[in-house]
Amino acid sequence: MSMDSEKHFIPLNIAILVVSDTRTEQDDVSGKALVELAILAGHRVIEKAIVPDNIYQIRAAVSNWVVDDGVNVIISTGGTGVTGRDGTPEAVLPLLDKVLDGFGETFRMLSYQDIKTSTIQSRAIAGVANGTYIFCLPGSSGACRTAWDGLIKDQLDHRTRPCNLVQLMPRLKER
Repeated sequence: MSMDSEKHFIPLNIAILVVSDTRTEQDDVSGKALVELAILAGHRVIEKAIVPDNIYQIRAAVSNWVVDDGVNVIISTGGTGVTGRDGTPEAVLPLLDKVLDGFGETFRMLSYQDIKTSTIQSRAIAGVANGTYIFCLPGSSGACRTAWDGLIKDQLDHRTRPCNLVQLMPRLKER
């Protein structure tokens, strides 16, 4: 992988969703980390919300952003584990037009380096809905940084070669 120095960076509009029954704006670490990482990369975080671990509230928040033409990317953190309240994949999967299977597979491969076999507990997913990229990450700030640094950052930079998700954006709504 390399960067095409001939191209200029294109900032994207990103919405961040924190899925948690306990986190507030004051003690949220993972959502704040994602906001910081996105801004440091040059993107615009246009909205951040916290919703409880409830598939209908998660789905409603994601759906509102999916139909907003001003949102290019949605990144959620939390609700991807295996407990009874973890429902982010169940909330988001029905909304996806396409699932990016390689995201979850590669995320777990990267996570294995840090957390070994505990990575099997992650149900991180990604996909596209109505031309909007969606990434659903675990709730830990370490997992968010692993996903951003190891996968998302470069795929949201159209200078990344040989290919990236940004260059496909004009074609996402083709039928």
